[in-house]
Amino acid sequence: MDSPAAPPAPRQAAPARPDLPITASAPVKRERRWSMVALCVVLAVLAGLGAAAAVTSASDRTKVIAVAQDVPAGQALTDADLTIAEVSADAALTPVPAAEKASVVGKRPAVDLRKGSLLISSQLASGTGLGDDKQQVGVQVKKGQAPSGTLAPGDKVLAVTTPAQGEQTSSKEAEAPPSTIDAVVVTVSRPDASGTVVVNLAVNSGDGPLLATRAAQGRIAVVREPRS
Repeated sequence: MDSPAAPPAPRQAAPARPDLPITASAPVKRERRWSMVALCVVLAVLAGLGAAAAVTSASDRTKVIAVAQDVPAGQALTDADLTIAEVSADAALTPVPAAEKASVVGKRPAVDLRKGSLLISSQLASGTGLGDDKQQVGVQVKKGQAPSGTLAPGDKVLAVTTPAQGEQTSSKEAEAPPSTIDAVVVTVSRPDASGTVVVNLAVNSGDGPLLATRAAQGRIAVVREPRS
C-alpha cells in the first residue's frame, strides 16, 4: 500500500523591495529646456537691436567736403584741394555738403586749411578781410626786411619805402618819417635758400602801382602792426 504524498513545502516569501525615491529628472530637463528658450529669445532681441542701431547709424551719415591738402589762407581753392568724406550727422558741426563742391572751387578761405579737416562754412564767409576788393601786389622781401617767420595772412602791415642804393640823403631828410603804405598780408611764400620770401599785399586802390614800382626796385621793408 502506498504511503500518502508529503505536503508541498511552503515557498519562502520574496524579500521586500526597497522603496525607490521619486526622482525629479523630468522637471529638471523641462526647466533646462525653458532656460534655453529664454536665452535664445534674449539673443534674438539683442541681434535685432544691434541691426536696428546699425541701420540708424548708417542713415545718419552724410557726405561732406574735406580738405585734401594744406591750403594757406587767401589762396583760391582748386578741385584737387577738396575731397569727399562721409561722417555722422552732428548738429554742432556745419561742414559744407558734398553737393556744393563745385560752388566752393575758386573761393578763398579766411584761415589756413589743414589736410584731413572738414571744410566749415564759416571758413568761406564773404568778406574775409584779406583784400578781395583791393589791389594786390607781390613784394619780394629779403631776410632782415620783415619780421622773420611772424607774418601771417590777415596781418596789417606798413610797406615802408627804403632809400635807393647809393642814394645820398641830407640829415634833415634822414630824420623825416619814411613814406609808408598801409597793406594787409594775403599770402606769404616759404623762404628760399637765402631767406627771401614773397609777400602778397592788398592795398587801397591807387597805392598798387606805387608799391609795385618800389617793390621792383627792392626798396620795400615790411613792418607788422600790433595784433589786436
